[in-house]
Amino acid sequence: MELFHYFDRAAGPFRNLSDLSLTEAISLQKALKQQNKGLAGKRSDDYVTIRFELEDKARAIFAAKGGKPIRQRPHYMTFGACPWLLEWYREGQELSIPLDRFHPETVSFTYGDLFPTMRYQDGKPYRNQVYTLLEIQEIVKRYGLPQLWNSRGDLGPERYIEAQIWDERPLQAFLAHA
Repeated sequence: MELFHYFDRAAGPFRNLSDLSLTEAISLQKALKQQNKGLAGKRSDDYVTIRFELEDKARAIFAAKGGKPIRQRPHYMTFGACPWLLEWYREGQELSIPLDRFHPETVSFTYGDLFPTMRYQDGKPYRNQVYTLLEIQEIVKRYGLPQLWNSRGDLGPERYIEAQIWDERPLQAFLAHA
């Protein structure tokens, strides 16, 4: 299995609002919104604050399950390919990294993007959950890959499995070019 990352060519891979302080991230998000820059231009005014809260929650849940997050905030990838995500960017790019390059104790997963997974209330058992690698493999056996059964998002908010990368060492070759 491979993890995939989607990004705009002009920005480069693994450009992350979460690497900034809360104040800096809010300021940048406001600027991106004013410029109507891609996805960032469509986000709510409280997006960054909510994102930081959800990342804190995901980190705590993962650590309680034995995860060993190194970064304070994660980088994001998908568990499996989602080629339609290329369309989310002006010049969409895709990179993939074999999952075995990551230590399992430094990657958590949500069944769907972190935002809807942790906020959407519809009673599905994978809501408000963060999974280890072994756990997400069981969830995939039970429910399948959302990118295969819901790539358009018309069956709910889960369109892919998100991987939260809590150690940037496996990403160093890509971060050097960011």
